[in-house]
Amino acid sequence: MTDPVTLGLTGLAVLVVLIALRMPIAYAMILVGGVGITLINGPALMMSQLKTLAYGQFSIYDLSVVPMFVLMGALAARTGLSQALFRGANAWLGWLRGGTAMAAIAACAGFGAVAGSSLATASTMGKVALPELKRFNYSGALATGSLAAGGVLGILIPPSVVLIVYAIIVEANIVTMFAAALIPGVLAVILFILTIAAYVTIWPNAGPQGGAADRAEFRAATLGVIPVLVIFGIVLGGIYAGFYNPTPAAAVGVALVWIYGMLRGSLGPGPMVQALKETAGTTGMIYLILLGAELMKIFMSRIGLPQATADWILASDLAPMTVMLLLLMALILLGCLLDSLSMILLVIPFFWPVLSEINGGVYATADSAGFGMSTEDLKIWFGILALIVVELGLITPPVGMNVFVISALAKDTPMIETFKGVAPFFIAEMFRVALLLAFPALTLWLPGVLSG
Repeated sequence: MTDPVTLGLTGLAVLVVLIALRMPIAYAMILVGGVGITLINGPALMMSQLKTLAYGQFSIYDLSVVPMFVLMGALAARTGLSQALFRGANAWLGWLRGGTAMAAIAACAGFGAVAGSSLATASTMGKVALPELKRFNYSGALATGSLAAGGVLGILIPPSVVLIVYAIIVEANIVTMFAAALIPGVLAVILFILTIAAYVTIWPNAGPQGGAADRAEFRAATLGVIPVLVIFGIVLGGIYAGFYNPTPAAAVGVALVWIYGMLRGSLGPGPMVQALKETAGTTGMIYLILLGAELMKIFMSRIGLPQATADWILASDLAPMTVMLLLLMALILLGCLLDSLSMILLVIPFFWPVLSEINGGVYATADSAGFGMSTEDLKIWFGILALIVVELGLITPPVGMNVFVISALAKDTPMIETFKGVAPFFIAEMFRVALLLAFPALTLWLPGVLSG
């Protein structure tokens, strides 16, 4: 009989080939996981898993937050929130050299806090900001690069669907993960704005200086941002204050965005139906990928591949931080091939047991873990780091989903120019990863304060 570890590695190789052949990743994982379980334990067990697994996965209460936040983002994309955010940010920053691009970054952060999706953020803000960037004669590289990079903020700034899925996979507290993401998310916004400032200092013609808004325009644009701040404050503030958990918070967010859209007259029957259809499609995709990931997890756990990998790393005597760096580098490379959600679902069930074993294995002492922190803190710290490097895949060739989205909107800018434009932001992201690795407190301080 084939060695179980060899069978597991063969299964992973087949999975990669199927994905390379453009098979949807959910179907690829279901096929490989199902065949693997059948080969190891026979068809009876596989049929038993199919009978109960889907209900067991999809009836988890924490998962009910996913369609609600997806619907919140779908509604927000149709209510005019993105335009209001961009106008407000541009009123504050547009007078600076490169200020309109900075405003696009700030607006992406604000919209990402409501939408919770990187692709939705890139697509929506691209439609709003690209015409203004072209009107002010921004270079194609800076205009498209800043929007593609700004879109990645949607994956980390809470509420984030991918962050929720990570928390469910590693059994972390969703509220704690939201709190841990806040400071790194704000840090990304600051670094991106500084990146634009450095860019236009080196190449002044890439981002011309805009005119200052008059007092009436400034006041109107600033007031237009208030609804977003109210929605963000009620949803996340209520979660952090303990008034409700994420699922009711998401429902409150949907209601607030719907009310805002109705008051603006932008959510008629047509947009509502479109938002509901988009939510159903996106949620169905996420749930199907979750099912495939669970089948893969069962297959791999039954052959012992995650444990074998952890034992091999422990036997190699690599320092814990070296292991962390290797795993993060692997995530960056995988991000060139897979979308963010698929990568989290496929890879984290393998990577997290390795770190957990190191944390409680030969490096552990009575009072501390291999990384000098508790396993719960490691779960939070690694999650934020993992999501940041997963973000990089959204702007990294050959996939670079955000780049493709923006390029589809900016047809007069070659894709190679967009990739050139995101390169400085990639460097800024790597600097952020280095900061969070060097100073874990940037991630862990706020959850500690809120839990204290």
